[in-house]
Amino acid sequence: MKKIIIFAASFILLFLISLYSFIFIQTRPVNKTDVTDVRVEIPSGMSVTEVSKLLKKEKLIKNARLFYFSVRFPALNSVLFFNEPSSSFMLKSGIYRLNRSMDFSEIQKELSTGQQEFIIISLPEGLTISKIANLLEKNNICNANEFVHFCKDNSNPIFSEFNITGETLEGYLFPDTYYFTSGMSAQNAARVMVENFFNKIQEVKGLSEKSPEELYKILTLASIVEREYRIPDEAPLIASVFKNRIRNNIGLYSCATVEYIITEIQGKPHPKRILLDDLKIDNPYNTYKWAGLTPGPISNPGLIALDAAANTPKTDYYFFQIADQNAGRHVFSATFEQHKVNHNLYTKD
Repeated sequence: MKKIIIFAASFILLFLISLYSFIFIQTRPVNKTDVTDVRVEIPSGMSVTEVSKLLKKEKLIKNARLFYFSVRFPALNSVLFFNEPSSSFMLKSGIYRLNRSMDFSEIQKELSTGQQEFIIISLPEGLTISKIANLLEKNNICNANEFVHFCKDNSNPIFSEFNITGETLEGYLFPDTYYFTSGMSAQNAARVMVENFFNKIQEVKGLSEKSPEELYKILTLASIVEREYRIPDEAPLIASVFKNRIRNNIGLYSCATVEYIITEIQGKPHPKRILLDDLKIDNPYNTYKWAGLTPGPISNPGLIALDAAANTPKTDYYFFQIADQNAGRHVFSATFEQHKVNHNLYTKD
């Protein structure tokens, strides 16, 4: 009888040692020397079971079931990894960079941080809502249609929160370099840009002190200047031309506004050139047909254009003509006669 007990005890001990050895090996790194990053995306609402299967699929762990149990029973980790007993594992959604040299404990600590992998995107000056939306979707940040819909819905809370008087957020999406995350909502992406806009305009003399209505007019002018200038020191002069023409009820004659009609309102491809028939389009954004500012911004301008529109120098210029196509330099004139001379001078073969 005594031999049977000893045999049974030995068998149980051997079984426990074997079980521990199996678990110990299964919970260790897949490859201690492989530190290559593996991108793992944990969306909101994903269960621990699903995460375990995902980690196994990515070959970051050896055993999905054991990973699950080590999460559900934190004391197991203290036995396997000689750690202090920890509180319950808190899985947080996010985008992580893991590697195969990590053991269960290290992976669980990482997945508890909610660390996000940022997508860096630079939005140049002069883009429209739709062009920004396409860039966001191309970079897997948010859906383009959802972004456009949100920006053109003036019933959304951003309009009242920031006292935006326009019908859309066109003009208020500040061009800058942003650190976004994959799968963020269109609302959050737009909010970041709008908040940035109202922070940035404090750098422009007197601009943040304007009423919402005054700001909107300046922003509208700046959006046109943005699409017309190429040399920064000419932006204030172009703004002065437009203000002089507005003051005297003369059309701005900006091709950029016609391009906006064609691409953003009519939804057509960007034209290689503006035709005479395009200048006759019956639309309030057509500054060849109607005097004064357009009903709203035609782009999202940067600080140079905003400063030019807010702090415009006084000049007697009413016209500007490209002088150097490659450099983007213009020549400015006060009379139509001089403008005709400049036009003939700078369009000769």
